[in-house]
Amino acid sequence: MSVRNLTVRFGDVVALEDVSLDTPIGHITAIVGGDGAGKTTLLKAMAGLVPITSGTVDTPPRERMGFMPTGAGSWADLSVDENVAFVGGSYGLSGDALAQRAGELLQRAGLSEARDRLAGRLSGGMRNKLGFCLAMLHEPDLLVLDEPSTGVDPVSRVELWRLISEAAARGTAVVLATTYVDEAERSGSVLVLDQGRSLLYGRPPEIVSGYPGVVVETTTPQRSQFAWRHATSFREWWPHTAPDGIEATDMTLEDVAIIESLRQEPA
Repeated sequence: MSVRNLTVRFGDVVALEDVSLDTPIGHITAIVGGDGAGKTTLLKAMAGLVPITSGTVDTPPRERMGFMPTGAGSWADLSVDENVAFVGGSYGLSGDALAQRAGELLQRAGLSEARDRLAGRLSGGMRNKLGFCLAMLHEPDLLVLDEPSTGVDPVSRVELWRLISEAAARGTAVVLATTYVDEAERSGSVLVLDQGRSLLYGRPPEIVSGYPGVVVETTTPQRSQFAWRHATSFREWWPHTAPDGIEATDMTLEDVAIIESLRQEPA
């Protein structure tokens, strides 16, 4: 399962340009970027929901994919059980098979006691976990999640990641979009997008260890075009070694993403 040299245009707007990634089974791939980076377009292209302009998308047939859109992926005016019945029916699941599968997923998600509650009356974290369960009902080969933890409280984020990790451990290929770099660092591989283009792609530790230069902490940056605010000071990138009298600090994936974005900006 992979995407190769994918370009998507909407009229004169280039949403994605020459983007590639792999989605191995049992592997979590994170797609990171800000608003307008192209994350949702890429996921929708993988799910067959938007036409592609060029390139290839090699993914399972739609019935073997699970897709959780941004915004929880459930119907607010249906109860948890009604959501399960509706989505399960769309995948041909019913009766004992659906009951057993739903029971297992809702138990792991901590939703067993909320089955009669309307989805619209669940907390944000609970509703996102419901959306995850709905996407996993039919045990898909590929699970595509669009910002599943955005706006979710820290405890629910941890619980969602436990569910995502369990899905990958059972052999599902997982691709998720996120704005949180710390989530990308937990993934097997990460694709960083900026304005529809790929800035970085690979395993997080290898991206960081293989990146040139050093990062320093300073209150008086000397290279303002490659410095950014961090808490009460600045972090600053130097392409070779740190300046005399300043000690380099550990570089992070967030640092590398910021540096690469700054390097793309016109001089």
